[in-house]
Amino acid sequence: MKKVGKVLLKILKWLLIVLIFAVILFFIVRFVGKKINGRTPQGGVNESMYVEINGTKQWISIYGEDLNNPVLLYLHGGPGSSTSSYDYAFTRKWADVYTVVTWDQRNCGKSYSAEQNGTELTYDMLMKDGIEMTEFIRDYLGKDRITLLGHSWGSIYGCNLVLEHPEYYDAYIGTGQLIDLYENEVAFKEEASKWVGDGEDQLLLDRLTTDDFSYDYWDARNTLMEKYGYGFFAGGIDYNLEAAQIFNPYYSLADFKEYMFADGTVYMDFIKSDEFQKFSLSGRAIYNVPFFNINGDRDYQTNYLLAQIYFDELEAPYKKMYIMKDTTHGLLESKSEEFSTILHEIAEINSDIKN
Repeated sequence: MKKVGKVLLKILKWLLIVLIFAVILFFIVRFVGKKINGRTPQGGVNESMYVEINGTKQWISIYGEDLNNPVLLYLHGGPGSSTSSYDYAFTRKWADVYTVVTWDQRNCGKSYSAEQNGTELTYDMLMKDGIEMTEFIRDYLGKDRITLLGHSWGSIYGCNLVLEHPEYYDAYIGTGQLIDLYENEVAFKEEASKWVGDGEDQLLLDRLTTDDFSYDYWDARNTLMEKYGYGFFAGGIDYNLEAAQIFNPYYSLADFKEYMFADGTVYMDFIKSDEFQKFSLSGRAIYNVPFFNINGDRDYQTNYLLAQIYFDELEAPYKKMYIMKDTTHGLLESKSEEFSTILHEIAEINSDIKN
């Protein structure tokens, strides 16, 4: 028995040595990767900072290869679903034609603070956040106007900002375009009813009560989408998401811990509130800036057919719709190369319009 114990002790010792070596190697590789991604392009910019916005500190990053390029502000979805733990991996693919600003909106991502969890979110509050952030970026980067790119919640948010202050923006780009939450969910249930048969899936469908956006509602909805191949990342991602997070130049391990354990209750309450519904675009379709949409033809998270109807009806100085084939809601990540190619085309079109 003593001999067996010694052997086990020796094995445990070597396992501990291997584990320590692996941890050290991880931190060395992470350090090198962060240093590489933290470099500033010659003639360009690579900065991150906290900005005082509407009484709170909100985090942004700024990356571009040429400061003479137009500025693009990327509005993440959710609401409250910051993508800053990895989004530099796809937004930098636009950095040769735009100076890209990514923003963690109020009380999420690197802008999260538990002290804000008791603050109710309102339409006026979030609109003021967006306008103040826009004004800061215009002043900081010396631009009269900037381009807005909004995904999902960020798309309906961006439309509201452009509708209210067209003088601040030179173009609007929506992707995974949301028009009206209630109409979107009614359309989703109608579509999902075509997928399911009897039994367990019908029970999931019965949980879709579009007059009560509870946790149970979203759980049933997301389960159906994943099961029938319409999930956020259906078809995979065209870059390594885990590597992007490990080598993120803006995130410390403490940031990742805060990101993972942040309380999102305030945003769940916001989605169910009348304040969220004030962002609806129904009956509001006259734009004073060029309007571009990039949507996936398998996107029922934000129903691409409703986005198409709205697009056909809206008025703008210039408008163009792009439909990405066999693509669901996570098009920024799942097909970042194709998305980037479209965005380069939009940058060229908008440059011609301005000239």
